[in-house]
Amino acid sequence: MRTALLQSSGRPGSVVENLKVLDEAAGRAAAAGAGLVAAPEMFLTGYAIGDDIARLAEPADGDWADAIAEIATRHGVAVAYGYPEREGETVYNSAQLISADGTRLANYRKTHLFGCFERDHFTPGEQPVVQADLNGLRIGLMICYDVEFPENVRAHALAGTDLLVVPTAQMHPFQFVAESVVPVRAFENQMYVAYVNRVGPEGEFEFVGLSTLVGPDGIARTRAGRGEELVLADADPDFLAASREANPYLKDRRPGLYGSLV
Repeated sequence: MRTALLQSSGRPGSVVENLKVLDEAAGRAAAAGAGLVAAPEMFLTGYAIGDDIARLAEPADGDWADAIAEIATRHGVAVAYGYPEREGETVYNSAQLISADGTRLANYRKTHLFGCFERDHFTPGEQPVVQADLNGLRIGLMICYDVEFPENVRAHALAGTDLLVVPTAQMHPFQFVAESVVPVRAFENQMYVAYVNRVGPEGEFEFVGLSTLVGPDGIARTRAGRGEELVLADADPDFLAASREANPYLKDRRPGLYGSLV
């Protein structure tokens, strides 16, 4: 499945403008044959927007989800995106996957919050593995800091995730995560990882870009630079099956030795 990564911070604070950016990118992705376009963490509202996070937060089935479903349907491409989710008085840092026919397939709440900023504005989610089937692949969702915990990604591997989609707000000076950690996660867990980042200055943060789609061999199929880009690469289920057959990591595990990890 051709996968498009929208590396952009959009227009922080303006949902309307961010929907326009996503609409344009979905059109370009569909024209290039993509089955999925993924946008970064908190793309719909902006990340460093302070108390506007709570003001702009909406339910997973709110008006924004309907607007993105319309975009997905019109262009015939699935969409994964980050947004602030409201459930009652609780706000989560969430990512949602909507199919090309407008169906809400999966919604994930970030389980590992990074730094005081996130802990001040969000409640952590409690479900580590959220998946949906799309175009012959099992898609998993995760957000930014979550992928830096090997237990999280291994849980997805054991649950059969083929393509892990990771909307991200990766900031300076942690660019080594995109460059080094993400390829290792893909290799050691035998899956594709789509890591799609924000870019440029926003509030107190400087986002580093470097969005990438990495294969189960640990090799990047595409990698963006430090500016706004739409990059595309393929997640190939046949290559994935062959790689899993050749790589013994998951078969050679000895879970009985790992009790101390929990």
